Amino acid sequence: MTEHIAVGPLALDEAEAVATLARTIWHAHYPGIIGIEQIDYMLAERYKPALIRQTLARGDRWLAARAAGALLGFAHGYALMDGDYKLDKLYVHPDYQRHGIGQLLMALMIEHARRHGARRMVLRVNRRNAQAVAAYRKYGFEILVPIVEDIGAGFVMDDYVMTKSLETA
Repeated sequence: MTEHIAVGPLALDEAEAVATLARTIWHAHYPGIIGIEQIDYMLAERYKPALIRQTLARGDRWLAARAAGALLGFAHGYALMDGDYKLDKLYVHPDYQRHGIGQLLMALMIEHARRHGARRMVLRVNRRNAQAVAAYRKYGFEILVPIVEDIGAGFVMDDYVMTKSLETA
């Protein structure tokens, strides 16, 4: 399937498409994990097209997976201090999951992080998101620590911080 997928940098004019795709993915995947109210709150806070364009402008790495002109998935990451690289987002449309798109996005983000001197990739994933936790374990991530963070409006993020060494043996 990935032979028909083109992955490249996200364009500024695709910010609205990312927000729309995120809404589709989150409403398909997260209702049983965090509930509709928290989904809508988090989407409004984290997927504003202006915010996506701002992160692009500051130099964050955004990748877009496309087929036939349609956005099928995306990944977002940025460098942290002390040699860490944060994988902030990695999502694939539900109809295209398990076709290697997530694996391709992950591989390209890891390659980018290594090229820019990162020694470790860090991410957060909801503890109840068993499918994502299992996928990240498959990619070599390990659970570092659980974390609960108040994100406002009476909601919390109940996550695992997961890490993967990027240093080659």
